[in-house]
Amino acid sequence: MDKTYKTFFGTFIAVFIIDQLIKAVFLNGFDWNSSCISLNLTLNKGVAFSMFASLGPYLKFIQIALIGGVFGYIFWEKKILQEYALALGLILGGGISNLLDRFLQEGVVDYVYWHCGFDFAIFNFADVMIDLGVVIILWLSFKNKD
Repeated sequence: MDKTYKTFFGTFIAVFIIDQLIKAVFLNGFDWNSSCISLNLTLNKGVAFSMFASLGPYLKFIQIALIGGVFGYIFWEKKILQEYALALGLILGGGISNLLDRFLQEGVVDYVYWHCGFDFAIFNFADVMIDLGVVIILWLSFKNKD
């Protein structure tokens, strides 16, 4: 296995496992509150900012198709994987972890609630890794632009 695949699969597996372990802590009752951040279990039936929650159980099957399409594309276009292995591992590791929640918990396990100065969406580690992966892809795209 070459370096590209090791980076992708290593990142993918690490994000998936770390996210599921953190979520297990909250599913087992952990709860903490402060004046700026609260760590409370919430099940998100939608996607970002609870959008598309009205799709109910169909949402997870739409996500399977989307994630499957991304997997297929990056393995078909090997150059994409070579350029963005770390970022794609972050995005897909977080995406699959959140998707697993939809099957096991009937919603994505979210727990970080920022409410210092302004209210922000409740999110989780996988969401942060997905966002980080997108930022890395954007940064590398602009950096490598001819």
